[in-house]
Amino acid sequence: MSGDRTDHPVVVVGAGPVGLLLACELRRARVEVLVVERLTAPTDESRASQLTTRTARLLHERGFDALLDEAVHEPRAHFGGLSFPLAAPPDGDGAYAGHWKVPQYRTEHHLGLRAAELGVRLARGHGLTGIRQEPDAVVCTLGGPAGPTTVRAAYLVGCDGADSTVRRLAAFPTTVAPATRTLLRADVAGLTVRDRRFERLPGGFAVASTRAGVTRVMVHAFGTGVRARHRRPAFDEVVRAWAQVTGEDIAAGEPLWLDAFDDTKGQADTYRRGRVLLAGDAAHWHPPVGGQALNTGLQDAVALGPALARTVRGEAPDGLLDDYQRQRHPVAARVIRHVAAQEQLMYGGTEAGPLRAVLAELTALDQVRTHLSAVASNLDRQFAHVSTGGREDSARLRH
Repeated sequence: MSGDRTDHPVVVVGAGPVGLLLACELRRARVEVLVVERLTAPTDESRASQLTTRTARLLHERGFDALLDEAVHEPRAHFGGLSFPLAAPPDGDGAYAGHWKVPQYRTEHHLGLRAAELGVRLARGHGLTGIRQEPDAVVCTLGGPAGPTTVRAAYLVGCDGADSTVRRLAAFPTTVAPATRTLLRADVAGLTVRDRRFERLPGGFAVASTRAGVTRVMVHAFGTGVRARHRRPAFDEVVRAWAQVTGEDIAAGEPLWLDAFDDTKGQADTYRRGRVLLAGDAAHWHPPVGGQALNTGLQDAVALGPALARTVRGEAPDGLLDDYQRQRHPVAARVIRHVAAQEQLMYGGTEAGPLRAVLAELTALDQVRTHLSAVASNLDRQFAHVSTGGREDSARLRH
């Protein structure tokens, strides 16, 4: 990407799953889009690894069956670590019922292939450094290998994660609950530890799940506070925490990916400031519980894409974009409330025991399990949104 200035109808910052799916939605609607990504190459990290029923259906409608074919079916869910079998979908449609396990980098791979087929322009190695809103455009300053570049867009969308540069530069107001605890997770090869599904032990909380020779471990030692981090944890830190909580030694394993995250929860008070919008973790962020962050973000993209396309093409008033805010903000707020409740159940100390015992009784009731299943699968009424058919439009544009 070079030159003093280029013009685009829409600029999307962030080439993760949310940014790529939004770009695909815009191109299906024949809107030109530039995706800007500071990373020079796609990540190979597993990160979020679960797709809900609603997300799987949306991806199927858009022709991503090759991605879904890779996914492993998971018929169970949990609330705060209390496991239960997923009830049948409340709409009676059994298509893609359950959860679907697939590493995030594979989701990004398939979305990236489709974006390229649809003609999405992707500028890797470029970071957003400045925003200036004008009455009819957003002027973006990008830093890249060839030096600063100016891009003028009708609309700018931040899909650049919880530490969103777009959100910061556009001065979006936010409501944030600060961190109180830290968790460690890693993908490790060569382990023989048994699978643990949300196991609470006297010293902490541990999860282990092995697929295709790689074990995902997650651990929190009760009482562990929060400290500033400028880099990812060393494997030794994960090994020590795992030994403290489980008594097992995983030092002989080969770490493939390491991560530390805290329980900060936040949400932009509005998803729109003029011609700048937010989606995904840029708009709402919380710890990874049940894969809800990824799925809520992908559904943001599906909700925003058609509204933004119609606005850019002049087929709808600018106020249509306010409907995106009104529709999606309550959904994420509810997800954050559910995550906060589950954190207390999973990571709380002995004081959480009585509450866990009562909720274990409740989750055995069909009515409770049906409700929690609908929420976990994103199929209850609050998650519902219009789903525009995908296969035909995408095929016409590609060919």
